[in-house]
Formats: sequence, structure tokens, C-alpha cells
Amino acid sequence: MIDLIKKTMLAGLGATAVTKEKIEGALHDYVEKGRLSATDAKNLADRIVADGRQEFEQTKKDLSERINEYLKKSNFATREELTALEKRLAALEAKHGAGTEAHHSSN
Repeated sequence: MIDLIKKTMLAGLGATAVTKEKIEGALHDYVEKGRLSATDAKNLADRIVADGRQEFEQTKKDLSERINEYLKKSNFATREELTALEKRLAALEAKHGAGTEAHHSSN
């Protein structure tokens, strides 16, 4: 779990810190030395950014699934379950509330 969180954080930092322009800047040396054409550098930068975004989204999805698994195992109520209980309680109070109020006021 710690590794997944660390990977998510690093991917998030990478997604914000590594922009297409920074990647193109890093590849500029290769273009100047003739090891890579400008077109190839641009295509590579596009691919690196796309892969980084895809990896970030997948890691985010994996983390969300793991957190949901842990919450289910921990027996925490979901928002939907709490909402359903609140509705049931409100219905019971509405049904029995008048009789309960009369009972309490006579004591």
C-alpha cells in the first residue's frame, strides 16, 4: 500500500513537473548533436507526456480501488449506506414521532 501511495505521489509530481516543453528542452541536446531529428524529438516528447498521463491515471485508479477494498474490510459505512439509514430513521421518526412526543410531554 505504501509503495502504491508513493508511486501515485511521484506520478502526480511528475505530471505537474514534467511538461512537454521541459521534455522537448531535455531532448534539444540530442537534436543539436544530430542524434535525433526535431520531428522525432517532438514525437518522443508527445509520447512521454501521454505515457506519463496514462500511468498517472492508472495509478490513481489502482489507489482508489485499493482504498475502497480496505474501507470495505474495515466495516466502515459508505455514504450510500448512511444516507439509506438516515432516510429510514426519518421515516420511523415521522411514523412514531407524534406518539413519542405525546408520551414525553405527559411525563
